[in-house]
Amino acid sequence: MKLRVGIATAALLLLAPTAVTAAPDSTPDGTPYYWQVPGADEHTLQAAGFDVEHGTDGGVQVVGDQRVAARLTALGYRPAKVDTVYKPLSSPRAADIGVQTYYGGYRTVAEHEKHLTDVAAAYPALTQVYDIGDSWRKTRGLGGHDIKAICITKKQAGDCALNPNSAKPRFALIAQIHARELATGELAWRWIDHVTRGYGTDAEVTSILDTTELWVIPIVNPDGVDIVASGGSRPLMQRKNANNTGASCSVPSYGVDLNRNSTFKWGGAGTNKCGETYQGTAAGSEPETKAIEAWFKQLFPDQRGPGDTDPAPVTTKSVMITVHSYGNLIMPPWGWTWDANPNATQLAALGKKMAAYNGYTVVAEGDTTGTTDDFTYGNLGIASYTFEIGSSSGSCGGFFPQYSCVDSLFWPKNKGAFLTAAKAAKAPYAG
Repeated sequence: MKLRVGIATAALLLLAPTAVTAAPDSTPDGTPYYWQVPGADEHTLQAAGFDVEHGTDGGVQVVGDQRVAARLTALGYRPAKVDTVYKPLSSPRAADIGVQTYYGGYRTVAEHEKHLTDVAAAYPALTQVYDIGDSWRKTRGLGGHDIKAICITKKQAGDCALNPNSAKPRFALIAQIHARELATGELAWRWIDHVTRGYGTDAEVTSILDTTELWVIPIVNPDGVDIVASGGSRPLMQRKNANNTGASCSVPSYGVDLNRNSTFKWGGAGTNKCGETYQGTAAGSEPETKAIEAWFKQLFPDQRGPGDTDPAPVTTKSVMITVHSYGNLIMPPWGWTWDANPNATQLAALGKKMAAYNGYTVVAEGDTTGTTDDFTYGNLGIASYTFEIGSSSGSCGGFFPQYSCVDSLFWPKNKGAFLTAAKAAKAPYAG
């Protein structure tokens, strides 16, 4: 989730909140809810330590239990309950029996790692798996994980090399940089399966893999996902990585927001180590950030000038999508400023082509510094987008949608959008 201010409320809160105003209670309900807080300022509530998920023209949306709502009430706000965070659990699918899952079917980091290994073994002519770096816990000898990326294409000599001078254009998709955004990693899983299984039988997929390299990181933040999954049927709300250095907060409040830690326009997101948008001690301070930025530079040449107003040329190749939740949005840069980026018209045009499949609103980000897509567009010039998957409420809404929503809603809506991005990689700014 990219917290932002000034986007139309209708684009964010697709279902109106129930008018339930919280009051202090001697035995408060410990269940977390989404609360709409009319008239509130995003930055004021962030500075006060609230978990703010949406800034809108009319207020903000906050996550927390009845005690959080009581704090808001004591400050003079009137929080209204939108929905519960936890949804009724889906029954496990027969195919998932014996698989490590949590919250009704979501796969653990270990299962995602096994999936990449299995896909590479099943499709050696199409795939190459890379270890691109380590998670924070692994760098400290506390367990942790390698960060894994997979390249998928009909391999010819020189394909899938970590070299920016590739013969084929590239489409990169990354997910679960925010650990609690559960459906995003599952969408990456579906994308990998769709394109590998479809080669030779699906004409569209076959054409893409013959001409384009597809790169996927299903989980950018594996330590964070471990923390989330440790809650089982009540996943923990860990957004950030596992870096608890010097922090006096507990799970799920410690860590660095990896989507505020990039080296492009870093700073100003948050200095409270317990805040959900804590930017880290320095630009690119986190090993996960270092890993993905180095990986991007290995994949993509710098195709844009150094100035903020320098456009990427029409000859630029490649597309990047970072998948988040929630909001039903497609967001091109910039995040660091409300000023339009120099390729705004072309990025909006491609965004609308993708939105034709998922029905999402195409809107600039604004008010988010140190983000991944600002880095890939700002430093390298590639067409970059944040997808915000799902609405704010209902069984398929929020951070923890029912697992069945992945196949019933999110994947059917976004498959065509991902395919559109892959086909556009050869000339995303050409129209």
